[in-house]
Order: sequence, then C-alpha cells, then structure tokens
Amino acid sequence: MKNVFSICIIAMLLFSCTGNDKFVLRGSIGKVNKVMVVTKASDWNGDLGKEIRNSFGELMIGLPQPEPILSVSQIAPNGFGSMMKVTRNVLVIGESSQEKFYIKKNVYAQPQTIIYVYGTDDESVIKMFKKHEQEIIDAYIESDIKMTQSIFKQREIDNANYKTLTNLGISLIIPDNFKTVDDTGEFLWLRQHLTSGIAKTGSNNILVYAIPLKDEDKVAENIVAVRDSIGEKYIPGSDQETMHMITEEAYTPFTSETKLAGKKAYETRGKWEVKNDFMAGPFLNYSVIDKKNNRVIVFEGFTYAPSVNKRAFLFELEAIGKSLKIK
Repeated sequence: MKNVFSICIIAMLLFSCTGNDKFVLRGSIGKVNKVMVVTKASDWNGDLGKEIRNSFGELMIGLPQPEPILSVSQIAPNGFGSMMKVTRNVLVIGESSQEKFYIKKNVYAQPQTIIYVYGTDDESVIKMFKKHEQEIIDAYIESDIKMTQSIFKQREIDNANYKTLTNLGISLIIPDNFKTVDDTGEFLWLRQHLTSGIAKTGSNNILVYAIPLKDEDKVAENIVAVRDSIGEKYIPGSDQETMHMITEEAYTPFTSETKLAGKKAYETRGKWEVKNDFMAGPFLNYSVIDKKNNRVIVFEGFTYAPSVNKRAFLFELEAIGKSLKIK
C-alpha cells in the first residue's frame, strides 16, 4: 500500500445539492506537509518569499537527512482559480488596506486550511507573518495530523486485539498495515513493512509500554535511559547476545514539554542505532504523565528506511501517537 503521504483526497463532486439544500464541498488535494503560497511573484522572489521559505524550511529535528518542516510552492493570485482552490493547505499573503491575520477551514474544499496574512506595505506584511509564524506552522501540522488520523481511522485495527493496550487502558488509531511483533501484556511492538520505492526493505515501528511514576521532575531527564533499557530488553539486533537498539550516542535528542491525551507529556525526537551494528534511523517518543494511575505511558515510533527521506514516515507515527487516549 502506498504511503499515506502520496494519498490525495480526489474531488468526487464539484458542488452537489443535498436534501437539506446544503452544498457538499469538493474533496481537497495535496500532499501532507505541503503548503501552496498565494502571492505575487515579485514578493515571492523578494524578502517576503525568503522569510516564508526560511520559516517553513527550518529543518525537522532528529532526521538523518536534512528535511524541512513544511514544503512550499507559490502561485500568483491571478492563477488561484477553481482548480487550485481545492488545495488542502493554502497561505494567502500580501498587501491590504489594513493588517489582518485569520484562519479559515473548508472554504473551497474539505478538509482544507487557508491562512490569510495581510499588511499595509512590504514591511508590514513581513512583520505580520513573523508575528504569527509559529501559529501558522502549528495550524498546518495540526490539520495534516487530523487528516492522516481520519485516513487511518477508516482501516483501524480493533484495539481489543492487543493485550498491552487493554491492560494499560489506552487506545490508539492503528491502521491495519501494522503487524504484531510482540505483545506481552506489558509491552507492545508493532511493525509496518514499507513497500514503496527503495524503502521497501525498511519499516515503521510502534512501541507502547508504561513505567512507574517515581519523580515527575525527573521524567524528562530519564527518557533516554528508559528507552535504552527497553531496547536492551525487547529490541535485539541480528545477534541477540551483543546487539540491541540504543539511543544514538553521537546525537543528543531534543525534548520539549507538550500535552497529550489531556495530560502533561514530553516529546523527544532523536536518532536510534543498533549497538555493534550499522542499523539506525529517527525516533519520536511521547512520555505521558498519568498521575491518576501513578505511571508514565510511553508511545514511541521509530523508522528504518535506508537511503530515503524519512519525514513522511515519521509523520505517520506522530499522527498515531497523537491519537492516544487514556480510558
């Protein structure tokens, strides 16, 4: 099955009337993590375009190859016609009589996120973009996460099939191309074999487990030690006696505080490797503090895809991790 990042929601209806006299929007198109910028060519080739490309082109943390957070393309306002208006992620930016910033959903198609940024002159436009820069990036990522989850939901595996999820009292949206490697009741390992391009020898992997909550103030600093102990216990290399997964020693992971399942959590991005072997790749770890049950729930996704870009694969794992719910 092709990677979800090559999936486009193709338009099935232009505008058709329902029994309630409501219009059905066209299906949006476009790759995940891709934004179409509607602005004049002169602005795109000038300081504004440079600012947008630098912002969206910031490198994603933890990937072995340099890959941007968001990919961008540009189209002039007079080219933003009916065919282009079904693009899923759109940034409309330019000059107006007053400074304005707002986000609209499902304007011409669905799902769709269109962000409008206006300033009174070139300097004002750049100022408005920089002021809302992180909010803009977060809006596109959140939108793509929800869309990816909705696709996975259509072919979701019943969580009751997994002893570990049942015992932990949690749920995840897991698509049916993930197969069980290990499910002890305390530790779950799922694997999706990648089938597209030269990544067909690789895999996407999910780990789920919980550890006791001993000291909330030390959860973040212990994430690497915990994942290394889990790797030694459960994730062997080709030689089970001398090889197992560890956090790459030459790269310091980046940890930030976030919220997941309505609880305080830590997101950690970094690189993994197999001790005494040549296998390696990126990982994404969510450590969720569940005070009620005196534990830390851990979701981790890691990718092995030699010689190809990995942003798209890791984004799928992020969408699954962010679907976590505690029952």
